[in-house]
Amino acid sequence: MAFGVGNFLRGLFKPGGSEAGAPNPAETVEYKGYSIQPTPRQQGSGWSTEGTITKSFPEGVKEARFIRADSSTAREDAVATSVMKAKRIIDEQGDKLFNQP
Repeated sequence: MAFGVGNFLRGLFKPGGSEAGAPNPAETVEYKGYSIQPTPRQQGSGWSTEGTITKSFPEGVKEARFIRADSSTAREDAVATSVMKAKRIIDEQGDKLFNQP
Protein backbone atom coordinates (compact mmCIF):
# COMPACT_ATOMS: atom_id res chain seq x y z
CA MET A 1 0.00 0.00 0.00
CA ALA A 2 2.73 2.50 0.92
CA PHE A 3 4.51 1.76 -2.38
CA GLY A 4 1.40 2.84 -4.34
CA VAL A 5 0.98 6.02 -2.27
CA GLY A 6 4.66 6.89 -2.75
CA ASN A 7 4.38 6.53 -6.52
CA PHE A 8 1.24 8.66 -6.50
CA LEU A 9 2.91 11.43 -4.48
CA ARG A 10 6.04 11.36 -6.68
CA GLY A 11 3.78 11.76 -9.72
CA LEU A 12 2.14 14.83 -8.21
CA PHE A 13 5.45 16.61 -7.67
CA LYS A 14 7.29 15.74 -10.87
CA PRO A 15 8.73 18.65 -12.88
CA GLY A 16 6.00 20.10 -15.06
CA GLY A 17 3.37 19.12 -12.52
CA SER A 18 1.67 16.54 -14.72
CA GLU A 19 1.33 12.82 -14.55
CA ALA A 20 3.25 10.87 -17.20
CA GLY A 21 1.03 10.32 -20.21
CA ALA A 22 -1.33 13.18 -19.28
CA PRO A 23 -1.81 16.02 -21.78
CA ASN A 24 0.59 18.88 -21.21
CA PRO A 25 -1.04 21.94 -22.87
CA ALA A 26 1.11 24.65 -24.40
CA GLU A 27 0.25 28.21 -25.37
CA THR A 28 -2.57 28.52 -27.91
CA VAL A 29 -1.57 29.66 -31.41
CA GLU A 30 -3.92 31.57 -33.73
CA TYR A 31 -3.75 30.70 -37.44
CA LYS A 32 -6.11 31.79 -40.24
CA GLY A 33 -9.08 32.17 -37.88
CA TYR A 34 -8.42 28.86 -36.09
CA SER A 35 -7.02 28.29 -32.60
CA ILE A 36 -4.39 25.59 -32.19
CA GLN A 37 -3.85 24.16 -28.70
CA PRO A 38 -0.82 21.84 -28.69
CA THR A 39 -1.20 19.12 -26.02
CA PRO A 40 1.86 16.87 -26.19
CA ARG A 41 1.99 13.87 -23.86
CA GLN A 42 5.10 12.36 -22.40
CA GLN A 43 5.39 8.77 -23.58
CA GLY A 44 8.43 6.98 -22.25
CA SER A 45 11.43 9.16 -23.06
CA GLY A 46 9.63 11.09 -25.82
CA TRP A 47 6.75 13.48 -26.40
CA SER A 48 3.76 12.88 -28.68
CA THR A 49 2.54 15.21 -31.43
CA GLU A 50 -1.08 16.10 -30.73
CA GLY A 51 -3.48 18.89 -30.04
CA THR A 52 -6.85 20.49 -30.64
CA ILE A 53 -7.99 22.82 -33.42
CA THR A 54 -10.99 25.04 -32.71
CA LYS A 55 -12.90 27.66 -34.68
CA SER A 56 -15.91 29.84 -33.87
CA PHE A 57 -18.92 29.61 -36.17
CA PRO A 58 -22.29 31.38 -35.94
CA GLU A 59 -23.76 28.17 -34.49
CA GLY A 60 -20.98 27.86 -31.92
CA VAL A 61 -17.40 26.70 -31.44
CA LYS A 62 -16.31 23.52 -33.20
CA GLU A 63 -13.34 21.42 -32.12
CA ALA A 64 -11.24 18.72 -33.78
CA ARG A 65 -8.59 16.68 -31.99
CA PHE A 66 -5.53 15.37 -33.83
CA ILE A 67 -2.80 12.88 -32.94
CA ARG A 68 0.14 12.11 -35.21
CA ALA A 69 2.72 9.32 -35.08
CA ASP A 70 5.61 11.79 -34.82
CA SER A 71 7.41 12.01 -31.51
CA SER A 72 10.09 14.32 -30.14
CA THR A 73 12.66 13.98 -27.38
CA ALA A 74 11.95 17.47 -26.01
CA ARG A 75 8.57 18.93 -25.09
CA GLU A 76 9.37 22.21 -26.90
CA ASP A 77 10.04 20.29 -30.12
CA ALA A 78 6.77 18.38 -29.72
CA VAL A 79 4.90 21.66 -29.29
CA ALA A 80 6.50 23.11 -32.43
CA THR A 81 5.77 19.93 -34.41
CA SER A 82 2.16 19.89 -33.15
CA VAL A 83 1.66 23.48 -34.32
CA MET A 84 3.26 22.72 -37.71
CA LYS A 85 1.06 19.63 -38.20
CA ALA A 86 -2.08 21.55 -37.17
CA LYS A 87 -1.32 24.30 -39.68
CA ARG A 88 -0.90 21.67 -42.39
CA ILE A 89 -4.25 20.10 -41.43
CA ILE A 90 -5.92 23.52 -41.60
CA ASP A 91 -4.33 24.32 -44.98
CA GLU A 92 -5.31 20.94 -46.45
CA GLN A 93 -8.80 20.49 -44.97
CA GLY A 94 -10.07 23.88 -43.84
CA ASP A 95 -13.50 23.72 -42.22
CA LYS A 96 -14.01 20.16 -43.53
CA LEU A 97 -11.90 18.90 -40.63
CA PHE A 98 -14.89 19.48 -38.35
CA ASN A 99 -17.17 17.23 -40.44
CA GLN A 100 -15.17 14.04 -39.83
CA PRO A 101 -16.56 11.33 -37.52
